Amino acid sequence: MAMLQLFVDGREIAVQEGKTILEAALENEIYIPHLCHHPDLKPAGICRVCVVEADGALVPSCRAPVAGGMAVRTGGAMVDRVRRLAVELLVVNNHDDCLSCGKNSDCKLQEVARYVGVDPKRLKRFKAQELKPVIDSHPFLIRDYNKCIMCGICVRTCEEITCIEAIDYSFRGYTSKISTLGDNPLQESKCTSCGECMVRCPVGALLSKGEVRPAYEVKTVCTYCGCGCGIYLSVREGKITGVRGDRKSPVNEGELCVKGRFGYSFVNHPDRLTTPLIKRNGRFEEASWEEALDLIAAKFQEVQVKYGPESLGGLSSARVTNEDNYLFQKLLRSLGSNSVDCCARL
Repeated sequence: MAMLQLFVDGREIAVQEGKTILEAALENEIYIPHLCHHPDLKPAGICRVCVVEADGALVPSCRAPVAGGMAVRTGGAMVDRVRRLAVELLVVNNHDDCLSCGKNSDCKLQEVARYVGVDPKRLKRFKAQELKPVIDSHPFLIRDYNKCIMCGICVRTCEEITCIEAIDYSFRGYTSKISTLGDNPLQESKCTSCGECMVRCPVGALLSKGEVRPAYEVKTVCTYCGCGCGIYLSVREGKITGVRGDRKSPVNEGELCVKGRFGYSFVNHPDRLTTPLIKRNGRFEEASWEEALDLIAAKFQEVQVKYGPESLGGLSSARVTNEDNYLFQKLLRSLGSNSVDCCARL
């Protein structure tokens, strides 16, 4: 594509034709406050926080395409007044108990309000006094409508990325909110609980249950199936506290299913086996891997001699790699058996 030259706050930058003003600015490390924009989604222009002055006219920068020689101002009396009003209308209806919010210091509304300069004292008398109940009936997600800014990122994520379309705008006026068909709980809708909406939510309206800030992250691969999705495990005090997708992984590009994102509690579960067990005198006792493998080999040989090789069978797993499954079936065939199956077919 052709490169276009434009001026942002007097600074000349070059961007590809077809980019929006917001994309051009962010690519050149020029900050324009925004809330409803997400790089994974199509531009919506809902929040109007990203308004700028382009060639003398106010436009939402997330939808306005760049043009050669365009002069853009990201601030100024007119822009600041319109932007501050848009942010204040969001803040005045938002429950601002930031210290107890799981999104504190990672909240886009907090970031934008700080940049725009909202005076909380001036808005105090306009704030809603009655709080809506927090919905925590879902096994993995917490929904807090008191913090929802109606940006529509969750709706567009469900439509454009997962193609489930489980949620949408509902009701009208002050009662407007994001909900499922019939305003039923998420777990009673066609929602697959993948959490893609949650990870893109710019505020604390959608949070993961029990997730805490990690001390560090470990890059690894999800073990739930053979897809091999790249993930980062959040770790704190030796325990997994959360999972996020690896956006640089060519397999999943950061996206995860419900198992990959929320199915990690088994790792630290007290009932998880961490060493082989051998039953002796009617009771399971801990044993070494050498003892366990020697016992398995001896039992295989015993059955093979007594009943023939076809009496042996193997049940493999969809949670291991293709290479491991290949070696498993080679093992069974080397023992003379073709009876190999997989748990994914059950």
